Amino acid sequence: MACHRKAARRGCPIWVRHGPRRPRPRRRADNDGSRLRCCARNRAGRHGLGRRGFSITYSALSLAVLAWLIIAAKTAPYVAVWYRAPWQTWVPLIAMAAACVLISFAIARPSPLSFSGARNDQFDAAHPGITRWVRHPLLAALALWALAHLVPNGDLAHVILFGVFAGFALLGMRIVDRRKRREMGPERWAAMRQSIAKGPLVPRPASWRGAAFRAVFAAVLYVGLLGAHPVVLGVSPLP
Repeated sequence: MACHRKAARRGCPIWVRHGPRRPRPRRRADNDGSRLRCCARNRAGRHGLGRRGFSITYSALSLAVLAWLIIAAKTAPYVAVWYRAPWQTWVPLIAMAAACVLISFAIARPSPLSFSGARNDQFDAAHPGITRWVRHPLLAALALWALAHLVPNGDLAHVILFGVFAGFALLGMRIVDRRKRREMGPERWAAMRQSIAKGPLVPRPASWRGAAFRAVFAAVLYVGLLGAHPVVLGVSPLP
């Protein structure tokens, strides 16, 4: 106040002497740490694998571990649980054709009731695709692969190997159902199941060109697996 009175006696306006008062900038509270989390996500997006990269890496590692387990089971001591018959060779040959169809028509497709869906917000119950018959096509393909290979491989090591994979796939279907029911809500989950089941038994594809491409991809995948089987595992799947 003394400075203000001295300035007034000298004839200088207070605002000239001291200048206009400027409001002090307020520091925004960041108690919830949202800014830090945003920066962390940006850094992870730039330097991390990302969701798609993680899925690709995880799938590649899973296939490598699977190949290692099959080779390890092949070199394990032979303990017969049941003996092999000539007809058993045809079981995986036929079942793997169906598994390749399931895989081909499931990948990169909307599937809101399973874990493998892509662009689930674009799912159309009038064109459900493979989910009209199988709610979890990739897990069904895994179970089909394991059970089919269990038939001609009756030694203890392979029974344990393929039995574990089959149990994992079948149990995984129940786990995914419980998780999806919890995430979507019981009413919405049941309503979507009913809307899919009410459609025609053979649903019309949204794109005939896309369906043809997936059919060709399934055939290429099947032939590729037949050719890679003796190279990777050292055993021909043919009779």
